[in-house]
Amino acid sequence: MDTRTRWTRADDRLLERGLGLALLLVGLFGVLVPALGVAGAVAPTDARAVTIEGPTRLPDSGADGAADGAVRLDGTRQAEITITDPDLGQRLLLALPEIAGGLVLALVLVLLLRMARGLRDGDVFAPENARRLIVIAVTVVVAGAFGPLLEAGTTALLLRGTPAADLVPFSYEFSFAYLLLAFLVAALAEVFRRGAGLRADTEGLV
Repeated sequence: MDTRTRWTRADDRLLERGLGLALLLVGLFGVLVPALGVAGAVAPTDARAVTIEGPTRLPDSGADGAADGAVRLDGTRQAEITITDPDLGQRLLLALPEIAGGLVLALVLVLLLRMARGLRDGDVFAPENARRLIVIAVTVVVAGAFGPLLEAGTTALLLRGTPAADLVPFSYEFSFAYLLLAFLVAALAEVFRRGAGLRADTEGLV
């Protein structure tokens, strides 16, 4: 039984280059640029989207929003906080969720790129591909669980000691879409594992 696919060199190059380009863009705009913003080399992120329970206003705020000099709060339920002239710690808290998300996505892309490179000989059901897919599934669950928690925690630290702290509740929501995606990837990993086992059994009979 032949488990090899009709995978051409052109397909292989196209897939590898596409994943490589995606990895480069994520590393550049998802990790490097936010890190440079924290260091002050480029304009840092100074705003964060938050959820509030209803229309609100900070003390001594104007009609267009809420401000206490260092923190500005604009919006009703879907609002945005803006940190005026953030210091190093505030820049790090603002950029940390984005950097963490970029690193997670980069890890997934690296694993997919390694899988793509393993297709050069047309062999899909390699045992290491099943292990890589399991790692991707676990990574997706971790990202879905801890990504929103990291954003909520850093938001709370940013607002600690400001009038906006009492107006922006600690909000954490786990998206079950991540769990579904992880389940699908894990199921695909099982397909790869069984395919690799079937290939090994078939080769042993030859």
